[in-house]
Amino acid sequence: MRHFTCLLFLCLLPLSVHAEDAGGDHAYSKTITITPLMKTKVDADGKPIVWPEAPAEVSAVRVEIPPGAETGWHKHPVPCFAYVLEGELTVRLESGTTKLLKAGDAFAEAVNVMHNGTNTGKVPVKLVMFAAGQADKPYAEKQATDTKPR
Repeated sequence: MRHFTCLLFLCLLPLSVHAEDAGGDHAYSKTITITPLMKTKVDADGKPIVWPEAPAEVSAVRVEIPPGAETGWHKHPVPCFAYVLEGELTVRLESGTTKLLKAGDAFAEAVNVMHNGTNTGKVPVKLVMFAAGQADKPYAEKQATDTKPR
């Protein structure tokens, strides 16, 4: 879990910094440049991010969504973070809130909130997602029925 926390720290800093400024006490060589993508204490629904109980398990997956396809309504019971490599993804939360995510966007997925992602563009959406979960437990759960929440 400590390595995952360090990785997240590097990925989620608030603004561009040189490596010596990122880790305190010049943790990295001056030749290294860190480009922060995101820093947040809350998920996409505005709820505080809380780490799951041990034993921890970190997952990283590459997701590809064809044009017009949907993820299907699902929720994440653990904190998940993603970075959009290509395309545009429209994410609708069960509250009706929608968010448009484009290539280059980093975001914290909503935790324990049903949501559906739709590729509204003309090219595949490609993203990398990291999940801070628990060993032997899923980081995503499908909605029980095919009906949309509220």
